[in-house]
Amino acid sequence: MSARMEYTKVAPGAARAMLSLEKYVQECGLEASLLELVRMRASQINGCAYCLDMHSKDARAAGETEQRLYLLNAWREAPCYTARERAALAWTEALTLIVEHHVPDAVYNEARQYFSEQELVNLSLAVVAINGWNRLAISFRSEVGAYRDGMIAAMMRKMEKAG
Repeated sequence: MSARMEYTKVAPGAARAMLSLEKYVQECGLEASLLELVRMRASQINGCAYCLDMHSKDARAAGETEQRLYLLNAWREAPCYTARERAALAWTEALTLIVEHHVPDAVYNEARQYFSEQELVNLSLAVVAINGWNRLAISFRSEVGAYRDGMIAAMMRKMEKAG
């Protein structure tokens, strides 16, 4: 499947806005490994091959295990995730599939056991960000396989230098 357009070049201001949100999420204090699991799970739900490729590469480069990446789609049955990660994955699914059930009280209550109010807002913004990236990549058919680990960080550094 070929790319429809390079949306980052067509609308650089939009790309900068998304990268600013991504920068906030990366610096919000949540564990990098948790954020990668959240990004991967939302991308699985949305069927975003580009983002799955990207975040599996970034997660592996950061030390994530193959087993945890392979089992992510079945996280409820897999024993390799912490209670905090499970709460984050349930929150991610509820927000990504919000049209189906909104966010059930049980999911909120579980998340609040493991996340402070501020952390839960930040986790929600991480889910918002990856869902936005998924929609852009899917809509404009970003080229799957072109991403190399660290590219997003390089784009953010470039954005910061440009001011």
